[in-house]
Amino acid sequence: MKLVLSMLLIIASLTLLNVAESWEEAAATGGGGGVIQVGGKVLCQDCTEGWNEWVSGQKPIEGCTVSVTCMDNRKRIIYYGRDQTDKAGEFVVTINKYIRGKQVKPESCFTRLVSSPDPVCNIPTDFAGGKSGVNLGRPTMVYRDTIKHVLGPFYYTTPMCDEPDTNDDDNSYGKEKNY
Repeated sequence: MKLVLSMLLIIASLTLLNVAESWEEAAATGGGGGVIQVGGKVLCQDCTEGWNEWVSGQKPIEGCTVSVTCMDNRKRIIYYGRDQTDKAGEFVVTINKYIRGKQVKPESCFTRLVSSPDPVCNIPTDFAGGKSGVNLGRPTMVYRDTIKHVLGPFYYTTPMCDEPDTNDDDNSYGKEKNY
């Protein structure tokens, strides 16, 4: 009889523990969950133009792919999303604040350029961090359950404007290679 009573108490305790965890997860993902929005603009900047056109003549690129990657505390990817730019060159990626019960911290997310469909303007630049990726910093707007980060603008350029890699580590341009 004592064994049966002990087993019933253990089962009841485990059931209450599971219900409590479910309520916590529902509270985290449901009410008060919210979203993080990451947005910006992608433009083409052509260095072959004159000074005035180069400074103020950026053109938006439609169809560029921009990605957002978020990591957890152990540096594992918990979110990867992407969006394509519209006619104005703008993108918006929306991320739930809670993914599989874990809170997404905006400071552990970074955004970068992925690709450009423009046949001429398709070399990513690191101006504003588009090529190597930029971490999300302070939000641009916080309203109720929405945190918004507006980044950029990110730029692509033409192949003529791309700077060559002048690294000495690659054993190129007349240096002897040992295989």
